[in-house]
Amino acid sequence: MQINFIKKLPIPIPVTSLLKVLGNDIKVARIRRKITIEIMAQRMGVSRYTYAAIEKGRPTVSFGYVATALWILGLSENLKTVASIENDPVGQALSEQALPQRVVRKRKES
Repeated sequence: MQINFIKKLPIPIPVTSLLKVLGNDIKVARIRRKITIEIMAQRMGVSRYTYAAIEKGRPTVSFGYVATALWILGLSENLKTVASIENDPVGQALSEQALPQRVVRKRKES
């Protein structure tokens, strides 16, 4: 019996950098609100170590936990527009290319 292992690809360096920036921004927002790591973790229902991993920008942390941290800090509203069509010029261009050049009305069958 052969076992197939799925090879995990490394996280791209630009993504890792973005996660670190996001984690640091979450940390700064928490400190500005004078919330301790312990209280933040308790509000999220996670361990202090999991919350600390969010602030360090670790890619292994669940996106749901990151979104919850942003929600607790009152910063989750921006998540609605992260990948919206308004912020996706490539997606807009591809959609326009897929549009038909002309629309033909179907004839009624008699």
